[in-house]
Amino acid sequence: MPADIDIAQAATMDQIVEVAGRLGIPDADVEPYGRFKAKISLDFLDTLPANPDARLVLVTAISPTPPGEGKTTTSVGLGDGLQAIGKRAMICLREPSLGPVFGMKGGAAGGGRAQIVPMEDINLHFTGDFNAIALANNLLAALIDNHVHHGNALDIDVRRVTWKRVVDVNDRALRDITIALGGPGNGYPREDGFDIVVASEIMAIFCLATSLRDLHERLGSIVVAYTTSKQPVRARDLHAHGAMTVLLKDALAPNLVQTLEHTPAFVHGGPFANIAHGCNSVIATQGAMKLADYVVTEAGFGADLGAEKFVDIMCRKSGLRPAAVVIVATVRALKYHGGQPLTSITEEDVAALEKGMANLERHIANVTGVFSLPCVVSINRFDSDTEAELDLLRTRVRELGVDVVTATHWSDGGQGARELAEAVVELCERPSTMTFAYEEDASLWDKMSAIATRVYGASEVTADAKIRGRIRELEAQGYGHLPVCVAKTQYSFSTDPGLRGAPRGHSVNIREVRLAAGAGFIVMICGDIMTMPGLPKVPSSERIDLVDGRVVGLF
Repeated sequence: MPADIDIAQAATMDQIVEVAGRLGIPDADVEPYGRFKAKISLDFLDTLPANPDARLVLVTAISPTPPGEGKTTTSVGLGDGLQAIGKRAMICLREPSLGPVFGMKGGAAGGGRAQIVPMEDINLHFTGDFNAIALANNLLAALIDNHVHHGNALDIDVRRVTWKRVVDVNDRALRDITIALGGPGNGYPREDGFDIVVASEIMAIFCLATSLRDLHERLGSIVVAYTTSKQPVRARDLHAHGAMTVLLKDALAPNLVQTLEHTPAFVHGGPFANIAHGCNSVIATQGAMKLADYVVTEAGFGADLGAEKFVDIMCRKSGLRPAAVVIVATVRALKYHGGQPLTSITEEDVAALEKGMANLERHIANVTGVFSLPCVVSINRFDSDTEAELDLLRTRVRELGVDVVTATHWSDGGQGARELAEAVVELCERPSTMTFAYEEDASLWDKMSAIATRVYGASEVTADAKIRGRIRELEAQGYGHLPVCVAKTQYSFSTDPGLRGAPRGHSVNIREVRLAAGAGFIVMICGDIMTMPGLPKVPSSERIDLVDGRVVGLF
């Protein structure tokens, strides 16, 4: 089968105004960025009535291997599959970050016959949303240093500036730096650092805001530093949030594209689930639910990260409720969790698969037990999967009382996801009442403990006295009601990426606590996870090139 980029470049796409027209969106409310992508007017989406028949479907996954298990591919295939069985469907996905595009994974727009297009645009600059987010973030950083340089009327303690600059590329050299060297004209020297754009609080605010007014208010609430008397300094104190809103006003409108089979898709926002909340924008998802009867969205990485944050953060704040959940599993990843080396996961090993099933079983238990949501397991099939392995996987899942479907959307497009689509439609008719992992009025420590023990299978949460003091300080400042956003490795239920399967009794250590007052959550950074990733020894960028005017090597 051809490479993903070859399939995408050979696709015949509909003009984006035609895609919008089939959704009932007038030309006047479509702002094209070329012929095949466009932003949709926020005013138009606001005027649409609620669709009582709309059903939201969440796609999540088991704990992945480094290449990923095809969650985006499954989301796209399911959307096409729903269209194939006659349902009015839309897809809502996150925008790819250039970090993984040039780093480990390459492109992130699906794969094979289940892709969103124009794939090159989506994976690269797209409509400029990430650039706008980075600019707004870095404008705020510049205004902080400028305020201090020109007299520091707010009495900012330069040792307690918490706001970092961002860039959308993996660059470990920028994690910890010293700025403002070279004399008084360059400001006050201090330690600083960069995060990747997807970890910025601006990204989280962008994805959780429900309107331009809400965006403006949230941006003003960002706490950027503390005074010498330890009082918080907010973006509105620097008169920064107005200009930041101006930078983001066009970006906040959701981006409309299409799949290879012309299913409409909103691709908007892109926080990572291992260091942020990992969901596309509320505006895009709510807008799609007014335009379609079935909306397929995904949450980043495994269900312990993306799905937990989707429920405990996004659903809690937006009122959205999924009617069904799809858990993507692969034979290769389950064998990896059963101890098979990454270099040999394409070789049959039923014993490793049997052992690795514990990972899938934990994710199923979390979705159906902790969150009380109906789910189906979708096996993203690879050519290396054997019938013995597939039979074992199906049998074990069915023993749990959960449906399991083998999907071949990667090779067959929507037709390969028809059975999955039918299973999802059936699940959506079942009554369910979603539950959270913790109550809103619980303490921050108890919220963290609930996630660690109920979702991760840990026995305890640990932190040094400084971290515990910071948590108490945040509660005293009135932030105790906020949900918790855990930053940890995506490769394990634990904070140790090498601890595979479904470990129990481990400790979750909180290394750092960050207040995201504008986004409305508290970030708990655990283990060795970095908010500025590094590049691998052989980055994906080495394969990407322009040959005779054609992009090659992009996944």
